[in-house]
Amino acid sequence: MFGNSTIKQRKSLAAGVALAAGVSAAVFAVNPLSALAAEHPSLVISAADVDAMQGAVEQPGRFRTAFLSTQSAVDRALQAPIAVPMPADAGGGYTHEQHKKNYQLMYNAGVLYQVTEDAKYAERVRDMLLAYADMYPTLPLHPKRRPGAENPGKLFWQSLNEAVWLVYTIQAYDLIRPSLTDAEAQKIEQGALRPVANFLSVDSPKTFNKVHNHGTWLTAGVGMAGYVLDEPEWVEQALLDLDKSGKGGFLRQLSTLFSPDGYYNEGPYYQRYALMPFVTFAKAIDTNEPERGIFDYRDGIVMKAIDTTIQLSYNNLFFPINDAIKSKGIDTSELVLGVTIAYGESGNPQLLDIAARQDQILLTGDGLKVAQALDAGAQQPYEFKSFAFRDGKDGDEGALVVLRQHTAGDQAIVFKPAAQGMGHGHFDKLSWQFYDRGAEIVTDYGAARFLNVEAKNGGRYLEENETWAKQTVAHNTIVVDETSHFDNSLKVANQEHPELLFFHADDQVKISAAKIDSAYPGVSLERTLALVNNPQSGSTFAIDLFDVTSSRKHQFDLPLHYNGQLVDTNFNLQGYTDSLKALGSNNGYQHLWLKARGKPESGLAQVTWLNDNGRFYTQSSLMDGETELLFTELGANDPNFNLRSEKGFIARRDNARAHSFLSVLEPHGEYNPAKEFTLKAESQVSALAHQRNGDLQLISIDTKDGVTQLLAFNGNPDAADNIQNTFEFGGSEYHFTGRAKLFQIKN
Repeated sequence: MFGNSTIKQRKSLAAGVALAAGVSAAVFAVNPLSALAAEHPSLVISAADVDAMQGAVEQPGRFRTAFLSTQSAVDRALQAPIAVPMPADAGGGYTHEQHKKNYQLMYNAGVLYQVTEDAKYAERVRDMLLAYADMYPTLPLHPKRRPGAENPGKLFWQSLNEAVWLVYTIQAYDLIRPSLTDAEAQKIEQGALRPVANFLSVDSPKTFNKVHNHGTWLTAGVGMAGYVLDEPEWVEQALLDLDKSGKGGFLRQLSTLFSPDGYYNEGPYYQRYALMPFVTFAKAIDTNEPERGIFDYRDGIVMKAIDTTIQLSYNNLFFPINDAIKSKGIDTSELVLGVTIAYGESGNPQLLDIAARQDQILLTGDGLKVAQALDAGAQQPYEFKSFAFRDGKDGDEGALVVLRQHTAGDQAIVFKPAAQGMGHGHFDKLSWQFYDRGAEIVTDYGAARFLNVEAKNGGRYLEENETWAKQTVAHNTIVVDETSHFDNSLKVANQEHPELLFFHADDQVKISAAKIDSAYPGVSLERTLALVNNPQSGSTFAIDLFDVTSSRKHQFDLPLHYNGQLVDTNFNLQGYTDSLKALGSNNGYQHLWLKARGKPESGLAQVTWLNDNGRFYTQSSLMDGETELLFTELGANDPNFNLRSEKGFIARRDNARAHSFLSVLEPHGEYNPAKEFTLKAESQVSALAHQRNGDLQLISIDTKDGVTQLLAFNGNPDAADNIQNTFEFGGSEYHFTGRAKLFQIKN
């Protein structure tokens, strides 16, 4: 089945051992346990890794420190009695969390057994597995499973968590297998490991074959169990789906869920989560069957996925698009494992920079390599890049664009002309976020969920995830007639995607544009975002040009959700101070309190706020005298206080067939309450203008120091990199080559 695979070699060796001991081959075929015991461990940790780790724990350094820390934690845990409770609680509840603690303890104790050869660690794992073997065959479906769900579990409320249990537990079993008697191993396998693998595969075919992160976890757990329990058929099914057609399975997931750039369809939060089964199973495949070349599969997609996960972060936190918990960052256990395995595979010293930030050394062979390299000072700075991460399995379903600058502090724009992202996707095509000096300035709500807080809907997604977080008004993009993109139809949204028109990055200008014509019938949306800087003055501008056109008149709303305290506006506001009402009745508007409104005159409208990072931010917008600004705060129609109180303002142009929203976001100044000083609290922008000249577009920003920052760009998607562009501005002729250029013009 595997040609000259390790599994066949193990079978041959084990059969030889059995025959030498006077056991018939027929008996061996039924019960090969003791003969195979010498072949463990053989997943993420190999026998050679164990030899190296045993030597390393005797030497000072990061690896020994990590070992002693893990040993101390496990030794404390061994003082408590074994607890394998009957499943009763959903995520965050006692039984859910106890079973999570159990598989983590079993894995860590298994590693310690291999390194120390102390029987107490193997005995604890054995006793816990025997308890599971007694309990698991008696379990019905979980009492807190979701009604009608296709993926219920038994130990946990959903089979996803059951698969995570198996991924950890099969490794623990692999690590302690040499310590077990045949009878003990037989009971553990027949009572727990094989029934769980069977439940997750043949009993859960829709989830097992699904091209989705749930399917990845199931295939990883069952495939790894196949290696350990000498079931090559399981491995093949894990790789190719239950009928081995290739329509599902691990390889199909690698080919479909990631774009050619290693971007995961559901976004960085779920890319982080899905990464663990991908890299764990890939490592197990490479250990057992290196001839498959799994790390070379699809042009090295596993390694690309690890790097892309890192790239999709700022100040160590992941960009919170789609159903994301905003506190998740690069120190999450899944990416620690990914970076560790990637460094072991590649030896890339930039990965050591990320490992140093994670500050977690794994007790594996690859973890030892990371620890020794960090001890030797081999790390190099990791390069965070501006990049358009293509979406879709063929890279033709839009992109998630990251624009970065490093002037007067790190800035980043996240631009989202990406595909829907399946059920975890939000209806927010062409939305954006802005980051500066370590903080999120223009914000995205992420998921409405209190992860593992049972009191909040059992730790699951809240109702407000549908009524607010996924709705278009919750994001920084156009809303037409107070209805969300695709009319909230996931089925329609999954079939559509924006078109990335262009992406360009040089030292001064990072710029990208995209469009979509399917979010609303008869409406075309096109957005251009640029991040520009002037190294001489240290000034940075985030430029936003959003064009909307339609065959008939509509109301166009463009929200901007910001993080900070409103400081000033240069136009009058009508505040609602003694009575509040919701801005609308559905599609997310029912959750927005209308706090104030204003209708600036034609010209420049400015809104300034102060962020907790001590910097001021001014949004300067070009107004036509007909556009209104509505100031909002989240929290209406939220009787259970499930939503965070966040602020925003909406530019509303009513009764129009077309409109161009042009604005510039300007970071400036400093507020230092400790030393009691304030610097440059006022915007330096004095005027804003936009011109179109064929394919060329000009956006000019006049500043109070008498300088015009002029961004010129060629909007033709097919424009060549070396195209020669010429235009007139202010009576003078200008030239540039390529996509875009920033000119500094003294008035």
